[in-house]
Amino acid sequence: MQSADRDHFFETDAVQASRQRKAAKASNKNGEPVIMKSKILAAIPDPDAPLTSVFIAESAGAVRRINLETSETKATYRGPKAPVTCLATGGQDNKMVFAGSWDKDIWSWDMKTAKPGRKFSGHTDFVKTIICATVSGKHILISGGADKKIFVWDVESGKRLHTLQDPTTTMLAVQHLAIDPVLSDPTTVVFASAGSDPHIRRWKITPDSYEQLPESFSDRPDAERLTIQEHETSIYRLVFDQMSEDADLWTASADGTAKCLARSRNFVADDTLTHGDYVRGVLVTDQWVITAGRDENVKVWDRSSGKLYCTLVGHYEEVTDLVLLQDTDGAPRKVCSVSIDGTVRTWPLGKPELDEVVVKIQKAAEPKKEEEEKDGNALTAEEEAELAELMDD
Repeated sequence: MQSADRDHFFETDAVQASRQRKAAKASNKNGEPVIMKSKILAAIPDPDAPLTSVFIAESAGAVRRINLETSETKATYRGPKAPVTCLATGGQDNKMVFAGSWDKDIWSWDMKTAKPGRKFSGHTDFVKTIICATVSGKHILISGGADKKIFVWDVESGKRLHTLQDPTTTMLAVQHLAIDPVLSDPTTVVFASAGSDPHIRRWKITPDSYEQLPESFSDRPDAERLTIQEHETSIYRLVFDQMSEDADLWTASADGTAKCLARSRNFVADDTLTHGDYVRGVLVTDQWVITAGRDENVKVWDRSSGKLYCTLVGHYEEVTDLVLLQDTDGAPRKVCSVSIDGTVRTWPLGKPELDEVVVKIQKAAEPKKEEEEKDGNALTAEEEAELAELMDD
């Protein structure tokens, strides 16, 4: 019988060291982890409990509604047989949950009963991102996929209203979509899209029409640019800053940076934060910018100075998403992070509480005195041999 023990197989030193490091790190309680049984690929806030609950997308094919205070699963939404990659809430009275999957479909459920609803089929590759909106009284769903297409759907009928593709600049897999809160109105939705190419595109849609919005250069108002290009490679996240009147556009990229693209300067990069390694998520508050990604860390930056304030160590695999947890007045109180490691962790945003968490993380990382004493009294191989000879005598 063959052994399943990894130690019985050939592994490079680097792979073995990485596995051992992750195993040692896995037991930490930083961020009060809620432990799930599969990888978590995305998360969104729960509109009914935005401070204490989130929806998570699992690689096992389920969507779960998690109470962060009790660590309990309040509801499980089933149907997909492949990993769920993205989530959104919307529809009539914002009571529907939508999920995009590797199976190329978008699934929906009643939020309260978890009863399956309509399935939206049309993408020819993985669905990577979805958002919901209302335009002219019609509830719509916008989806982007690895098939390099953006679809606009009528939620009620399931009909596909539009198929969006860039006619001039090659558009690769669509990674994320974000609605522009400044330019959108009751009859028009304006949103930005980003993907595996370094271009950000802006789109304007109504139930009957769509167009790609060009942008000018701040220093050359007569020169038109059809896309915004401020990164070197793939862009994983787009976030319009809801805390400021301008609602600047924040981005997270595989080039290792998060950037603030200033609306007043026609979306030219105003601030650049170098997180390092792929950046999967970015969030902003009045005081902080929070980034996370492949290096497993959640980093908190002082927004006014642009300097790194602290690093929150807890996850032991790539962080896939961040969620801002807000009170009933819409004020951000905490940030939730989810990861390939199957944990949901929660971190405070108040400065005193944040400082306290950092101290706990640092203390937990220090070697215990017993271990230090044990290591200090350990004998070398030569000393052990000498001792053995003395004992034999």
